[in-house]
Amino acid sequence: MKGKRNHIWIAALVSLGGFLFGFDASVISGVTKFVKPQFALSDFELGWVVSSPTFSAMFAMLVAGTISDRIGRKKVLIVVAFLYAISALWSALAGGFAALVMARMIGGLAFGSALVLAPIYIAEISLAGNRGKMVSIQQLNIVLGFSVAYFSNYYLQGLVGTGGAMTEETVWRWMLGIELAPALLYFVALFFVPRSPRWLLVQNREEEGKAVLTKLHGEEQMQLELQQIQESIADSDSTNKPTLKSLLKPTLRFVLLIGLTVGILQQITGVNAIYFYATTIFEQSGVGANAAFAQAVWVGIINVVFTLVAMSLIDRMGRRPLLLIGIVGIAISMFLTSYGFRQATYELTNDDVTKIENLPGENLGGIVGQVYADDVSFKNAMKAALGEVEFSKFEGDIVKEAIQMNPIIILIGILGFVASFAISLGPVMWVMLSELFPNWIRGLAISVIGFINSATSWLVQFIFPWELANWGNATTYLLYGVFAIVGFGILWRTLPETKGKSLEEIEKELVK
Repeated sequence: MKGKRNHIWIAALVSLGGFLFGFDASVISGVTKFVKPQFALSDFELGWVVSSPTFSAMFAMLVAGTISDRIGRKKVLIVVAFLYAISALWSALAGGFAALVMARMIGGLAFGSALVLAPIYIAEISLAGNRGKMVSIQQLNIVLGFSVAYFSNYYLQGLVGTGGAMTEETVWRWMLGIELAPALLYFVALFFVPRSPRWLLVQNREEEGKAVLTKLHGEEQMQLELQQIQESIADSDSTNKPTLKSLLKPTLRFVLLIGLTVGILQQITGVNAIYFYATTIFEQSGVGANAAFAQAVWVGIINVVFTLVAMSLIDRMGRRPLLLIGIVGIAISMFLTSYGFRQATYELTNDDVTKIENLPGENLGGIVGQVYADDVSFKNAMKAALGEVEFSKFEGDIVKEAIQMNPIIILIGILGFVASFAISLGPVMWVMLSELFPNWIRGLAISVIGFINSATSWLVQFIFPWELANWGNATTYLLYGVFAIVGFGILWRTLPETKGKSLEEIEKELVK
């Protein structure tokens, strides 16, 4: 029982990096509203502010596993925590676009490494019967980070204009700077976790590995785990070295194909566009800024609830059914969201103009009274009349007054997407990646797939403002739904089940 408690406690500490990733990922959804007009950002510059951590993360993912194979998971994670703290402080103090992007890229180096290493480490200290649940603690921490950031943004945004020190010029700095506290906590906590026992044994440090296994699982279970790990090491070709060329061996082709498919699908269905731009998305449905921040809070709540559901089912129901059911839900939710925006029309009346404080209505003569059938044509007309910067200041209020649609459809679609993702691609991807590959190449394999996953995520985030400006909401979400359907078809034919099997048993079955 003591070993089991150690097991859970250590996994929770290591996965605090996931909490910091989740916080960093979603806090920017509230920041964009304030920094875009303050720094006069274009759509592409806004895309860089949001996506810059993911851009640097994909390079960190490419090397983090390999470095950890050489010096150990724990040492790299300690560096990761330090980078999180530097990023939070610098982001809060940034004086312009370039400084903010650089600060956030440092954070990207941290969470890119953490997303790769935490699942590897947790899988390597877990038993077969509860490994899915244990690795999913990382995803639970990610969604808790999402939720805390949405609550924090909502609270801080509500203080703007109340007469205190919190203004539109400073509130976003507080939103970003709060991350410093959990980053420092993570840094300290990592000094109290042991090294990975499987890594120690691969490094021929048998006594240390045995000591950690005993502490985690007890003497009897240690002997069983030790035998399986040593057999796996002995069965591996002594010439095997974790190189990119070795990853392309025919023996690894099947598991590499599965890993790449799941890694790309997780991002190409739009998850980080939803999380990183949640407040913007809800504003586009016409509910206004305050309601948009409040609805973003529900994204966090739904995320936590359904991640807990996934954790309770993943070792009983299995990885395959959860993943396939969730992907179907993602597709349906994106099609519903697309339909909701497709029904929207836009008309700005004189009464609407007078409701928006400080809006230069004298420039809107050619727009007032006109009915626009889609968001792209309406926004282009507004930008031509007001200018890009001026329109960005009033966009939420303008859309709120002009739009005619049912915003409940958008709320249901987005929350349905979040719930579906939280029981499938969110936790299951990292669980399966930590299971599919042999011990000797696991770090490199997950790094490579993490790089491709992060590159896909960066592209989705970076072009999202451009997509909304040029294609519109309806087409953007329709595309995400189509990607989900294609991914479902591929995984239906290829995805294996790995529940209840040790890492060494999975290797014997899938790596021929």
